[in-house]
Amino acid sequence: MRLRALLETDALGLKLLGGEDELDRTVRGVMTTDLRDPSRYLSGGELVLSGLAWRRDAADSEPFVRILAQAGVVALAAGEAELGEVPEDLVVACARHRLPLFAVNESVAFATITEHVVRQVSGERAGDLAAVVDRHRRMMTSGPAGGGPDVVLDLLGSDLDLRAWLLSPAGRLVAGPKTSGPGAGPALPAELCARLAAEHLAAARTGRRGPHRVTLGATTYSLFPIRSGGRAPQTGQAGQAAPSGPDARESMLSEWLLAVEADAGDWPEERLDLLHGVTQLIAVERDRRDAARTVRRRLAQEVLELVQTGAPPAEIAARLRVAAPVLLPGLGSAPHWQVVVARVEREGQAAGTGPVAQSLLEEILVDPRATGPEPSDRIAVAHTGDEAVALVPLPAVTAEGDGDEPGILADALLAAVRDPLSAGLDGDGRLTLGVSAAVHSAEGLRGALEEARHARRVAAARPGRVCAAGHQELASHVLLLPFVPDDVRRAFTARLLDPLRDYDRRHRAELIPTLEAFLDCDGSWTRCATRLHLHVNTLRYRVGRIEQLTGRDLSRLEDKLDFFLALRMS
Repeated sequence: MRLRALLETDALGLKLLGGEDELDRTVRGVMTTDLRDPSRYLSGGELVLSGLAWRRDAADSEPFVRILAQAGVVALAAGEAELGEVPEDLVVACARHRLPLFAVNESVAFATITEHVVRQVSGERAGDLAAVVDRHRRMMTSGPAGGGPDVVLDLLGSDLDLRAWLLSPAGRLVAGPKTSGPGAGPALPAELCARLAAEHLAAARTGRRGPHRVTLGATTYSLFPIRSGGRAPQTGQAGQAAPSGPDARESMLSEWLLAVEADAGDWPEERLDLLHGVTQLIAVERDRRDAARTVRRRLAQEVLELVQTGAPPAEIAARLRVAAPVLLPGLGSAPHWQVVVARVEREGQAAGTGPVAQSLLEEILVDPRATGPEPSDRIAVAHTGDEAVALVPLPAVTAEGDGDEPGILADALLAAVRDPLSAGLDGDGRLTLGVSAAVHSAEGLRGALEEARHARRVAAARPGRVCAAGHQELASHVLLLPFVPDDVRRAFTARLLDPLRDYDRRHRAELIPTLEAFLDCDGSWTRCATRLHLHVNTLRYRVGRIEQLTGRDLSRLEDKLDFFLALRMS
């Protein structure tokens, strides 16, 4: 379609601000972005939609427009909702680079323009397949006639003979084709979902554009990113829009992906264009679902601010009574609450990672047992600077407030998502989480928050890209280890363990494994010898050598404890 046709469509509400001589340009796609540099997501021929959240002052317009022009963008449509009107410096920059500029009235949603362009472009490029895209668009609408992304993927199978699944960055199956009835296929195993998400994040980290192709076993999959304006919607303090401009490595940790069971490298351009159009339509659904989280995020933010400022318990309890029906509709009594704290740490980025931690925590906490069209409707997550805080309700089933639900366990929380998120964070980032015990009153919420923060610091002391710790671990020695200075740790472990490591290296002995097994068996000679498949006399010789090299006595409790802590800290 041509730019001129957009102006002739009254429902789009576009006003031309410059570039009248360029209206015969052909539009090949559409992209919504508020990134300061969206070039990695552009392939040329797009109409770019922007709410101008990237603009901090007049000097920002020139580099932004230059990037669009160099990428082959055919026009820019700027929303008026953010600033009230399109600034003059942007008009001048577009005129300098001969880039047509439209103003989008604040009453017109970007989703309306996206759907219109996708329908027109797909119709021109895919001929009779345009009907498929239109049917997909209808299915993405809410209400009784809609079906969400599950039905869209069923139509991909029936109309294009493509099996496809919609996955979250953590490997959660968001939607998939039907698994029963005529033409149905097997469900996608959870392990395969996690593997595909990990492959996608690993490929995205290299900066390559999608689709990414990966072969697992004898099957090839093509992975298409589902981008929501180049970044995940965020909510800042008191529900206000958070500052824009997260870099691409944060964006990829919050975007869905469409996994198609096919090798897209063999596809003609028309089919690729059609699939890209489908991803844009799914992005509209993603925006709708994220918008539905706004109320829950605001509730969590309000509760968090009350707790951190030391508000009276009665005021916090009143806010919790408002939150409970939203998060657990139909609940007859006040629930228990658990607090989960998450933090994403990036090399070279000391703060400001709260929004991406918020997005990840929302995905991680989705309960796969939940029913209904949106399984995340029980999650309320806020963020403050460099951490995200989740308020998780657990139903209370007795008058005494004792529930029969075990609540969230730290280890189980990360079991399914550790591999995908480790791939996305590999090389320059970490995700650490802490989980509190359940509390059933507003008075206990402040303690639960501090408990979750302590547990997160315990997790941060462990190796690995993705780590979690729970409240159960705060009653043992591990609570103290994260707060020992690094230089003290290194000196303590070197003094005890370096002589053993050197001996093992020179003599190919196994003193360190022997020490670990001996302590794990509580100093029992018989159990330890059986575990190591050694004669007891051989074990006694090794333990004697350990004592000789270190000057310690493994029959003394104090020396056993020192060795135990040294091994844990190493």
